[in-house]
Amino acid sequence: MDSLSGYSRRPFAFILRYLRQRPGTHLVILGCVLLAVACSVGTQYGVKYLVDGLTRGQSGVVWLGFLFLISLIAADNFLWRIASWVGSFTFVGVTADLRRDMFRHLTGHAPSYFSDRLPGMLSSRITATSNAVFTIENMFVWNVLPPCIATVLSIALIATVSAKMALVLAIASALLMALVFKLAADGKPLHDEFADKAATVDGEMVDVINNMPLVRAFCGLGYEHARFENTVNLEVNARGRSLRYLERLRLLHAVITVILTVALLAWAIQLWQRGGASTGDVVLICTLGLSILHATRDLAVALVDVTQHVARLSEAIATLLVPHELSDHPEAEPLARAGAAIAFNNVSFNYPGGSKVFDRFTLRLNAGERVGLVGASGGGKSTLFVLLQRFYDAQSGSITIDGQDISRVTQHSLRAAISVVPQDISLFQRSIRDNIRYGRPEATDEEVLRAAIAARCDFVEKLPEGLDTMVGDRGVKLSGGQRQRLAIARAFLKDAPILLLDEATAALDSESEEAIREALARLMHGRTVIAIAHRLATLRNFDRVVLLQSGRIIEDGPPDRLMQGQGPYRELVAREISRLATHVA
Repeated sequence: MDSLSGYSRRPFAFILRYLRQRPGTHLVILGCVLLAVACSVGTQYGVKYLVDGLTRGQSGVVWLGFLFLISLIAADNFLWRIASWVGSFTFVGVTADLRRDMFRHLTGHAPSYFSDRLPGMLSSRITATSNAVFTIENMFVWNVLPPCIATVLSIALIATVSAKMALVLAIASALLMALVFKLAADGKPLHDEFADKAATVDGEMVDVINNMPLVRAFCGLGYEHARFENTVNLEVNARGRSLRYLERLRLLHAVITVILTVALLAWAIQLWQRGGASTGDVVLICTLGLSILHATRDLAVALVDVTQHVARLSEAIATLLVPHELSDHPEAEPLARAGAAIAFNNVSFNYPGGSKVFDRFTLRLNAGERVGLVGASGGGKSTLFVLLQRFYDAQSGSITIDGQDISRVTQHSLRAAISVVPQDISLFQRSIRDNIRYGRPEATDEEVLRAAIAARCDFVEKLPEGLDTMVGDRGVKLSGGQRQRLAIARAFLKDAPILLLDEATAALDSESEEAIREALARLMHGRTVIAIAHRLATLRNFDRVVLLQSGRIIEDGPPDRLMQGQGPYRELVAREISRLATHVA
């Protein structure tokens, strides 16, 4: 869906993209509206025909005019109902198509995109885009298109009485609409400011709600209330400026309309006095002339309202539809699974706007090898994980799996070959079963149960609904150790050839830690494993330990051999043993 990025600065082309996906129903709606407006305008001619018949005392003409009039009224109402009924599912379908596409596009962005933006603001912009398109389409069909058609048809009918009057009305209407368009465009910065402030309010609300435990822990309710009140005030002020501008525009239009209405009525009466128009013609001119002027008023109101919604739509798609920073290479092929040997070859990398993490970094792991990463924070351990999963691209060098450059394989196949047990566990607000099954969505209930047993999720048996227990927002109903074991069960179920462990046993209680280590040992068998560990005892059975410092490898080798030396790894182990001894004492 990266093709959506081409619409980031083209709101009308973006809307048209979705109208073209449902051409049949949109043509039905358009046709019904055109015919309905024609019938509505035609009723004015029916009134003229009826009045002329009454004036001349022609009974047959009167009844013929009556039948003509009621037929147009019936057709007018019936056609509007058809258009409205078809629109009820067509317009909703457009918003559904739009939200699906925008969600797919949003989820295709790199992690750096989300790190710079509030999640609540992004979700609110998808909703704002959907609502804006729905409102724009409705307003165009019901509020913009009808007065445009009515104006053209009304001028055509007035031309049958006075071509000069029709020409003057056409020019006046065109000039009035040009003025409205110009003034509406001049107010766009005010509408854009309001759209931006409204999105900020949504983002602030979601951000605070997501962090309520932190807010309460630090007695931050008063601070957040004051901060939110200030944010809302900025939005209210921006909205007020936008609305007051629109009201000034409407007032100007009202003044011009009154002047033109007086002039039109006076002109029609003069025509009648000179015998240039019948009584019915005067009625026709008055009703159609007033319809034209009122139509320009309705159109002006609708256009300025549409301008506001287009502003919010433009702001939303400009944020959401930026091109994806990470995309599959045009010739990318699925990763061919073999032994899962991993190599970092002269990799140089820095995060956007950050300092360099790696400079010509090289590390090779054999297939089936278990390698532990140790060292102080900021050494590059977590960065190796995100680079291997291709959440970021290195500025130079390459990363290969079995000789295949990961920048030239599909991202889906790459990540399908990697299981991750992170330190900060991510859980959906779904059941335990669904969270474990996320490792392999097509897995059976029996396979999910086996994975839960293998990860020692024995706590599930004590829950009232077992595997169907809801975990709450981000797993808030579970303890840290329980969430960790669900993540391990998820990795068991995925059964990928590469396993990344980030302190996989850090949150486990001492009673179950050893059992989980045994389960992990079974899981690691025959797989390439990279583990970040701060408790060095967890690496005693690993093949290698790599000590990183400031993006460089300080020591690399089997843990037993490193312990026999006098390097920094031995010092780290000694300090850990000393801390444990002090703690026990």
